Amino acid sequence: MEKLTFGWEEWVALPDLGLPAIKAKVDTGARTSALHAHDIEVFGPASKPKVRFNVHPISGREDISITCSAPIIDRREVTSSNGESEQRFVIATTLEVGGQSWPIDVTLTNRSTMTSRMLLGRQALTEHINISATERRLQPDLNYDVYHTASLRHKAPQRALRIAVLSREDNYSTRRLVEVGEARGHVVEVIDTTRCYMAINQLAPEVHYDGKRLPRYDAVIPRIGASITSYGTAVIRQFETIGTFCVNGSAGITASRDKLHAHQVLAAKRIGMPTTAFAASPKDTSNLMALVGTAPLIVKLLESTQGKGVVLAETKKAAESVIDAFRGLRANFLVQDFVKEAAGEDIRCLVVAGKVVASMKRTGAEGDFRSNLHRGGSAKVVRISKEERDTAVRAARAFGLGIAGVDLLRSESGPKVLEVNSSPGFEGIENATKKDIVGKVYDEIEARVKPQPARRRKGG
Repeated sequence: MEKLTFGWEEWVALPDLGLPAIKAKVDTGARTSALHAHDIEVFGPASKPKVRFNVHPISGREDISITCSAPIIDRREVTSSNGESEQRFVIATTLEVGGQSWPIDVTLTNRSTMTSRMLLGRQALTEHINISATERRLQPDLNYDVYHTASLRHKAPQRALRIAVLSREDNYSTRRLVEVGEARGHVVEVIDTTRCYMAINQLAPEVHYDGKRLPRYDAVIPRIGASITSYGTAVIRQFETIGTFCVNGSAGITASRDKLHAHQVLAAKRIGMPTTAFAASPKDTSNLMALVGTAPLIVKLLESTQGKGVVLAETKKAAESVIDAFRGLRANFLVQDFVKEAAGEDIRCLVVAGKVVASMKRTGAEGDFRSNLHRGGSAKVVRISKEERDTAVRAARAFGLGIAGVDLLRSESGPKVLEVNSSPGFEGIENATKKDIVGKVYDEIEARVKPQPARRRKGG
């Protein structure tokens, strides 16, 4: 390596941590280098622990925070210049100065009282470094401007993430989320939503689990069952309050689960759907049916999932009987036009981050108008039209969902949205299309958790 001369302060970069510009004090009296870090948390298996921490790279700018993670290589007792001893985590990273780079060890500590966010010790100053202790910034200047521009995201490395899957079920979808995430080097923890509880206050809102505060997650993937929608969305709202990226937000899940609310959202966005009517009074039965059209009609419970609580009434008399029966149970339901030309088939489009990543045609079991795979239906890969693709994307966007299963019917007047599912299963569509859908979910998470450029302050 070409010889470099350092003054007592230099601009450096730590590309492995996503820190493209930071000022470091050069201190030959210290053995190990130190980096200013806060919110330090250990995660991952005990055999291969990692550490997640935040760095304020610019002194006096607490609003600029870069989240980093790295494997822990050691835990060391370090005595600072004022004589205080502290146990610190040690990580290995790459130091970049003057067009050269080399590996160094760094300890993590709170340096908020120090002007320099980093200290370079003897171990980092290899044989090709000369020190001129009376001068400063002998190497090329870097600039904090990078933290205010989009290039910050491009410079951010793919780091190990700590991800929570909110799920009570050990099923294919949950197992795939764990398996694919771990294969990418992330730590994926499955959290039982009903065992979460919340500390709600303005200063430090928290989520607790089994007697402990949950750590800071880079992302949360909600897999909320229909039976716990209300509590599950409350837990997600708490994560949103903390500032955690949630793949599907609480508002979108709540709206999509309530079939009446969902149809109102679709209608407001002028998205095609079967003609739908709803009424609370038993006196309105015939008027309700007249709004939708002639029999056959679909009568659907508002809380139904997987095809349960969905009845096809072949005649007007049958429709009246079903409606009376549902009213007798004090159940909320809606009445919908039956799209005959769909012939017991629908199309499930899986939308991830505003793109249809896979689609399959689902056909109902013999004699069943419902096409749900849970009810014995079958699935095969299908090519969809541009109109169908656009409709699915618009439907997912209407609810603000990062992942959505949009169910469409092919009608003579174009695609009609039957339902927007905020916790779509991956098994049927991965088996039918042979695509790695869960990988697409992680592509979106990895892109979304990259740091955002900070606003510039006036006059600085």
